[in-house]
Amino acid sequence: MKELVQKLRKYEIRIRKAITTQMQGDFHSVFKGTGLEFDDVRAYQYGDDVRAIDWNVSAKGHGVFVKTYREEKEQSVFLMLDVSASQTIGTGKQQKISVGKEICGVLALSAARQQSQIGIICFSDQKEKYLKPGKGVQQAYTIIKELHELQPRSGKTNLAAGIKLTLEIIKRRSIILLISDFIDVHYEKELAMLAKRHDLIVLQLQDLREQKLPPMGIVPVLDKETGKIQWLNTSGASFQRHYLQQYAQNQARVQRICQKYQANYLAIQTNEDYVPQLVNLFRLRNKSTKKSA
Repeated sequence: MKELVQKLRKYEIRIRKAITTQMQGDFHSVFKGTGLEFDDVRAYQYGDDVRAIDWNVSAKGHGVFVKTYREEKEQSVFLMLDVSASQTIGTGKQQKISVGKEICGVLALSAARQQSQIGIICFSDQKEKYLKPGKGVQQAYTIIKELHELQPRSGKTNLAAGIKLTLEIIKRRSIILLISDFIDVHYEKELAMLAKRHDLIVLQLQDLREQKLPPMGIVPVLDKETGKIQWLNTSGASFQRHYLQQYAQNQARVQRICQKYQANYLAIQTNEDYVPQLVNLFRLRNKSTKKSA
């Protein structure tokens, strides 16, 4: 546990130094909100957008009122981590789940340094762990410890159920980092809802062995989520073509939803250094925050 925290601290220092250097000292909070939140109501004025009218207040008979908003200076940050069995695939020690846990630890420590509220939701096809948002180093260590000790009760994936759970728990607009390999189906509607209601960042974990299956002939393949073994002809041209096509379609589906609803998207390979990729992502977010301001 001590070695893990030290490793995560080194990653965090690298991220902070890189962002500070690349942004020439003009470092905005990694977790700065990019949206607006409700502030108050005021009397309707000619030229106001009719979509901003608060009909509940106006119905009281004292005139027509519109909602006013202010920039969200501080939002709670939620880490959503998929801990299903497909996440245990990886090259060597760097499984997708271990990379996901590391990223959560790094972000928790970064949030603590910036006095941002951060919580976490771990899910498979059910709720595996939920820690409500909190501030400070103690909160970061609690998240790291809980992730280190977590033993999921289920190995199955249900992204739609995990997102629905999150939408039920988190009512106020928040920054949400969803970390998953997205090996699932029928989650598009829920992902779109999450992106519309919150400031969403999607981190898709990928592994080389998933992207290029070696032609080994007819071999038994274990489905870690169901525990069933299937015999597949991995050397067959039709199998290779169908598998790679499905993999590409899955990635394109996630990217398409993120692009449509202006959510940040980043694909992370288990065999690559994710720190510079996160740095670049945060730089892009900071630039978009400046433009919107």
